[in-house]
Amino acid sequence: MNPDLRRTHEFAKPIDIGSDVWVGGGAIVCPGVTIGSKSVIGAGSVVTRDIPAKTFAAGNPCRVIRDITE
Repeated sequence: MNPDLRRTHEFAKPIDIGSDVWVGGGAIVCPGVTIGSKSVIGAGSVVTRDIPAKTFAAGNPCRVIRDITE
């Protein structure tokens, strides 16, 4: 909450999004999260944890709904 500290330090973390990922409109991906390749993130989701590859995930907080078998 210290304004001087906020001006002088970077607190962001990188996100990692694999290949062939679809992120629905309005979704929020929090810092430090990894989304695996060929995953689908539902619209309006808030991704707070890592999402494995080839899964459909949605919700607030975002959770895995099912595996993608294709």
